[in-house]
Amino acid sequence: MSTETAIRDSIDQAKRAIGRTWPLHSFVTANPLAGFEDRPFHEAVREGERLYGGRGYPSASVFRRAWEQGRINPDRLRAALARHGYDADADEADPEALLDRMASETEASDAGPDDDADRTPTPSDQVDAVLTKWLSAFLDEGAAKWPMPDRSNGFYRAFRAAARYDRQIPDREAIAGLPDDPIDALADRLADRPRDRWASAFEHHLSALPGWTGLIRRRAEDGGVWQSACPITLPGYLAVRLTLADLFGAQIVPDGAEADVGSTPGNADAAGDVPLAEVWLNAWEATYRERLVDEVAARSPRVDERREDAGDDADDGSRPDAQMVFCIDTRSEVIRRHVESAGNYETHGYAGFFGIPMRYEGRGSAVGTDACPPIVDVAHRIEDRPRADREHRHERHARWTNLLEAGERVLEGLKSNAATAFSFVETAGSGYGAALAARTLLPGRVHTAIDAVEGRTPSAHEFCGPTLDHDDTDEGEIPRGMTFEERVEYAANAFELMGWEEFARLVVFTGHASETANNPFGSSLDCGACAGNPGGPNARVLAAICNEGRVRAELADRGIEIPDDTVFLAGEHNTTTDEVTLYAGDVSESHESDVERLRADLASATADAAAERAASMDAPSDDAERETKRRAADWAETRPEWGLAGNAGFVVGPRALTADLDLDGRSFLHSYDWRTDPEGDALEAILTGPMVVTQWINAQYYFATVDTAVYGSGSKVTHNPVGNVGVYQGNGGDLLGGLPLQSVMRSDDDPYHQPLRLSTVVHAPVDRVADVLSAHEHLTDLLDNDWLSLTVVDPTRDHDAFRYDEGLAWTGLDAPEPSIEEARESQVSAPVADD
Repeated sequence: MSTETAIRDSIDQAKRAIGRTWPLHSFVTANPLAGFEDRPFHEAVREGERLYGGRGYPSASVFRRAWEQGRINPDRLRAALARHGYDADADEADPEALLDRMASETEASDAGPDDDADRTPTPSDQVDAVLTKWLSAFLDEGAAKWPMPDRSNGFYRAFRAAARYDRQIPDREAIAGLPDDPIDALADRLADRPRDRWASAFEHHLSALPGWTGLIRRRAEDGGVWQSACPITLPGYLAVRLTLADLFGAQIVPDGAEADVGSTPGNADAAGDVPLAEVWLNAWEATYRERLVDEVAARSPRVDERREDAGDDADDGSRPDAQMVFCIDTRSEVIRRHVESAGNYETHGYAGFFGIPMRYEGRGSAVGTDACPPIVDVAHRIEDRPRADREHRHERHARWTNLLEAGERVLEGLKSNAATAFSFVETAGSGYGAALAARTLLPGRVHTAIDAVEGRTPSAHEFCGPTLDHDDTDEGEIPRGMTFEERVEYAANAFELMGWEEFARLVVFTGHASETANNPFGSSLDCGACAGNPGGPNARVLAAICNEGRVRAELADRGIEIPDDTVFLAGEHNTTTDEVTLYAGDVSESHESDVERLRADLASATADAAAERAASMDAPSDDAERETKRRAADWAETRPEWGLAGNAGFVVGPRALTADLDLDGRSFLHSYDWRTDPEGDALEAILTGPMVVTQWINAQYYFATVDTAVYGSGSKVTHNPVGNVGVYQGNGGDLLGGLPLQSVMRSDDDPYHQPLRLSTVVHAPVDRVADVLSAHEHLTDLLDNDWLSLTVVDPTRDHDAFRYDEGLAWTGLDAPEPSIEEARESQVSAPVADD
């Protein structure tokens, strides 16, 4: 094997230690230990502790609080203890004694120097300090006024050209003599080190700054505008880091590095048993899961009854007044309940990008945004273009927009120009002070004033439409528009995945976005299915497709009959204020009254949902709408909304399973009807797509809660945004890629988010689910290794529930939980009937 091949193979082996980090302007939640999902959860936790020093389980005090609040069923705790070899009747298995033991073990493992703030920086610390400075300069995405030179040549070469002038680097003149190729530089640094330790060395250096290296890995693997303009690779990064380590006298291959990456046993015992904290976690999750499954199973017979009633009443005009399709996001569960209670409305859940893998280029936008999940490749470029029949609105919008942009350019030039900055402050300071005072003391009124101005200004969607037709002449990397056949497929996929057989007069695809001020983490509150961007554009595209006559005719040939009086609209749900905006500029006179009635009922639903959310944030509920708008406009508000905090469940099935159930905004809800999916294709798409994405989200919130400092980003109060890509804690260091404390905690020691792994409940024949799992090893890895759980409520077996066990085995929930040894030996599954 050549040296170059050995180096590249070692880097590929080592990079599993780091997750993938997205820039804050398009924040995507992801499992920080994703590289270890092929291992049991407790082993991955140990790897996180070894590499980052991160805690992987809730503290004893969190378990104690859950126990005292009745969130952990004593029977489930005893079962979990017995399953993992504890004598549930012994004195040492008393819950209080176990909690005390866990607390003492945690205190012992956390013991260390009282204060290391004054310790002398090590050579590795010095490497980190210099390297983060250069990374922040190179990876900047438009924030810097004076960008680092030579970025187009790549990080390694740009560093080699500029760092020779960095006085913090000892013997900096040696940097100019580095080889042209970073692989050659790595070969020089590793020349006298054993090859079987290279991977461990790379793992050590990649995990030293996991935030920055996670961003580099994502950019190198996914590409994009900034990667094309300023390329960076893991070999280039490692060549720079190992060069600095050599110059500062830091270790190239650290002491104790193993020949096989990840082989360090950590604190595992000889039998490899899970720690006591995971036993408690299992019991807590089982308690939550049991309640959720019981509710779903109890309602399963109603699905058949409602289907029969719908068939009997098919011709009596009893169809809903409107159907609204929301994202599966947990925040949609709240607004959906209130919409349904406001009138004769039906709601459905579908991934918030609405199945359209597109790059959206808004009117006047300099760059496009990828509006689809990271696991989906962008397939289309969709532009908003002015429509000929709305030219007068376009001209009015253009005048207003041009005036604002001109003013912003003038102000920016005055503030950043050394010759005018001081005089500008002298003349404009009082105006800025007044604006500062208003935004600080009267944020609610500022929000109202902004709304008033925006209400008099035409929005782009009022005079623009998405360009759908495929452009054969376009030679871009991503095709512009889409073919007719693709449009038909996207519409058919939506209705087939959700199992639709009836259409109301109004069907509204409702994306979602958040509204906050002065919030670097604002995109984390937008639609995760749209890669941290608003979902309204995707909703508009699908609505335009479904209104197309040719598409509807083709759908009819495929058995999807859409009535002539059905009109498709788009909308967007503001998750901070719970307002729902309808994009209904093209609705005909025949449907105007339907739209106005829906708008009025949505206003009522907004008020009720806002009151519920205000209560969850311990905010005044006497005027909840005003309070939610204040939070959206207040730039001092560290917690404008809870986002997806609290998520714990994912229900896949008809809305009838959960329509009258308050799930407290904790469950993702995806519509699915097994009867309309005889081949299981729709179920396969849901389990391999949305379920995987929700597991990412769940893991991000879990780890950010159990160790906010390591897997989250600490408090927003001391954040320092850098380069439009992330935040530091303080004035430098690693890029923090996780959620801030305010997103998951009520206070420093009181989590709002209950750190539970995802419990998925599917309403379908168990053999159909088993077929999907057997065809996708990654799904069985996640389940076998306890990254999430799966329960199937089978409507063909008396609506009984079956829990997935290891190795494609299924156990009825009423059966006693087997021990680990029994489960591995017997592998007995529930009998599966043929279709």
